[in-house]
Amino acid sequence: MTAPKRTTATIAELPGLKGTELGTSDWFEVTQDRVNTFADATDDHQWIHVDVDRAKAESPFGGPIGHGYLTLSLVVPMYSQVLSVSDAKMGVNYGLNKVRFPSPVPVGSKIRLTATLKDVEEVAGGLQLTIATVIEREGGEKPVCIAELLFRTYGG
Repeated sequence: MTAPKRTTATIAELPGLKGTELGTSDWFEVTQDRVNTFADATDDHQWIHVDVDRAKAESPFGGPIGHGYLTLSLVVPMYSQVLSVSDAKMGVNYGLNKVRFPSPVPVGSKIRLTATLKDVEEVAGGLQLTIATVIEREGGEKPVCIAELLFRTYGG
């Protein structure tokens, strides 16, 4: 059975969705321009990311790859396609329980996120959501990122 593309719920409905696959994002292309911009923002200019010619010649990946933390940062736009909390005033990233990067993201690849609501806990003024995410690469054999995210959602 295919999960819904996007789940829309109220804060009150979220506890009832515990254990539910929320959906899968659209494919998102990781371009060299995005990798370079991320390298500039983080001062991580390792050649396997930004030196296309050297990466093609010397990298075991056959060309440049995206940073693992770039992949992790793309959780935000992809997750926003998966869950919408209609009565939320705001949401904040609270942290991560675990993150792994089992496979690289070659530049030019397309990735997408699938999210499952693993747990819901009450916090002052809102809820803390534990979201199990898997980011896959189109045509890849293994996920490129597996992460358990903590988001806090607050009502208005």
